[in-house]
Amino acid sequence: MARLYVLLFLAQIVLAVCALISCLSAEEGQIRALPRIAWVLIILFFPLVGSIAWFVAGREPGTASRPVWPSGMGTAERRPRRPLAPDDDPEFLRSMQDRAKQQDTELFRRWEEDLRRREDDLRRRDGEPPREGDRPEV
Repeated sequence: MARLYVLLFLAQIVLAVCALISCLSAEEGQIRALPRIAWVLIILFFPLVGSIAWFVAGREPGTASRPVWPSGMGTAERRPRRPLAPDDDPEFLRSMQDRAKQQDTELFRRWEEDLRRREDDLRRRDGEPPREGDRPEV
C-alpha cells in the first residue's frame, strides 16, 4: 500500500511540474481566466487540483494539440512570423552577394587601371609610343 502512495505522490509531482512548465512557457494570449502569477501560485499550493485546473481551464483550447513545426514546415497562418537569423534571411544573403559583387568589380577596375598605368610607364621608359586605344594621360 505504501508503494501505491509513493507512486501517486510521484505522479502528482510530475503533473505539477508539467503544469508549471506549461504555464510558464505559455504565451500571454494562450492564458485565460486568471493572470499567469495566479496560475503559478494555484499550481504550487494545490498541486493536484491546480495542475488539473490549469490543463482544463487555464489554457486556450487546442494549444496542446497544435503541433509546433520547425522552421519552414508549417503554414504562415498557423504560426507567427518571427525574425530570422541573418544567415537564414534570403534578403540579407542577397544583399551580401550584391555587396561582394560590387567590391569585386571595384577591385577588378582598380587592378586594370594599375596595370594600364604600369604598362604606360614601361613604354615611356623604353621610348615606345602608347598603344592605340589607350587614353592619353592628362
